[in-house]
Amino acid sequence: MLKLAASILALATTAALAQQPLLTGQAAFTDWNQQHPGVRHKITLSDLPEPHPDEAVNNGPHLVARPADAWPIAPPGFKVTLYAGGDFTPTAASSSINNQAPSVPVAPSTFREPRLLRTAPNGDIFLSDSHGDKIFVLRGVGPDGKAKIISTFATGLNLPFGIAFYPAIDPHWVYVGNTDSVVRFPYKSGDLVASGPAEKIVPELPGFAQLRGGGHWTRDIVFTRDGAKMLVSVGSGSNIDDADTTPKEFHRADVLEFTPQGKFLEVYAHGIRNCVGEAINTTTNELWCSVNERDNLGNHLVPDYVTSVPEGSFFGWPWYYMGGHKDPRLPNPCATGSGPNLQLATALTPDQAKDCKRTDIAKTVRTPDVLVQPHMASLEMLFYPTGFPINVGDPSAETSTTDIHPFPVSYAGGAFAAEHGSWNRLNRAGYEVIYIPMKDGHALGEYDDFLTGFVTKDGQVWGRPVGVTVANDGSLFVTDDGTRSVWHVTYTGK
Repeated sequence: MLKLAASILALATTAALAQQPLLTGQAAFTDWNQQHPGVRHKITLSDLPEPHPDEAVNNGPHLVARPADAWPIAPPGFKVTLYAGGDFTPTAASSSINNQAPSVPVAPSTFREPRLLRTAPNGDIFLSDSHGDKIFVLRGVGPDGKAKIISTFATGLNLPFGIAFYPAIDPHWVYVGNTDSVVRFPYKSGDLVASGPAEKIVPELPGFAQLRGGGHWTRDIVFTRDGAKMLVSVGSGSNIDDADTTPKEFHRADVLEFTPQGKFLEVYAHGIRNCVGEAINTTTNELWCSVNERDNLGNHLVPDYVTSVPEGSFFGWPWYYMGGHKDPRLPNPCATGSGPNLQLATALTPDQAKDCKRTDIAKTVRTPDVLVQPHMASLEMLFYPTGFPINVGDPSAETSTTDIHPFPVSYAGGAFAAEHGSWNRLNRAGYEVIYIPMKDGHALGEYDDFLTGFVTKDGQVWGRPVGVTVANDGSLFVTDDGTRSVWHVTYTGK
């Protein structure tokens, strides 16, 4: 009877979500105040306007303290609790002042900048505290809904972001993506503190970029399903610098492929301005990326996106966008440059780039699978598992409680992505977690607003989602570096 009731409840929730509106055409370009759980968007290439650089604005959020009546909002049947952190109050130093990017000051809070999350096979939640230069481990759920244990796993890092366990089932290593390197720590299941020092696996990556807020410093890491390859994402160091005439862009805006021992193999895919979050599709075993696109072409250009990334694919940056649309600010790439030549061994010299022959390669640009709203700043993504329990691990790491159930079956195999929120758009968008429905591992080209409420009724921003991970009981954890929190989203059916 209990199983039957749960099934009926899950179907009712799925039906309620299906009745939410599907926004298409220009209606799909919503502002923060039109984003509500269950609202579905579909943006296509035919919806894109012509470039309007005159619309470009610097409209970064001024972070405010979370109002007493503000809380993340999930669909019916879901519950949101504060799992860890949330003890930071924004100050003038941590908010946008005169439209400048916010800083990340040291403050008396549990975390300084909680970002990417990954779930260890035993159920522990690993968290990268990027500007804190630390990795934390969060374990268990107490009666108050808070983490039972918060342990510092490693310190002394350099803007850590990506975390990966290797091998996947019984890991002996935890890999961490610094902004300028990949390191790994010895690990056995249940470790709360690294048992040895960091070993540099990839000693040098293109590092911290001089963009708004020092952007594009995140380096995510995933291993292919067979464990044979390590894929590392590296964002661009600029908005539209021609990679041929700007050598610092060499091996940026790429996904780079290495062996697990750190030997460089090839540029796996390129022209991806900033693949912040990587994930392996659990149905197709393909690499997917959650991507920040370029700025200053207009309020509705260029869409961020979440997409499959086949080996050898080209997504256009900086010369093209969205399936071959030409960026009017740049010429075509050099015929001898990195655009037409994916595995170019070294950057062109200034003399080689000065009077190079230009070539049109727009027809080779891949169109992303799912277009999300421009400037939403799409960050970490993941695929929701298709079966539970995921692993039977160390009981001390369990996060489940008796009133938590896996999400309804309609979410299985779909993707979640955190949207940090816009700054280069007149009317703000993002500041939410989205859900991307899939069929047999392939996207429908649509996305739902899933977790919203991080903006006040008068448009002030108090929270900015960054990381997402699924616990072994099927619940969802979300980091928010505005309030420096980890939120816990559970399905109770109530």
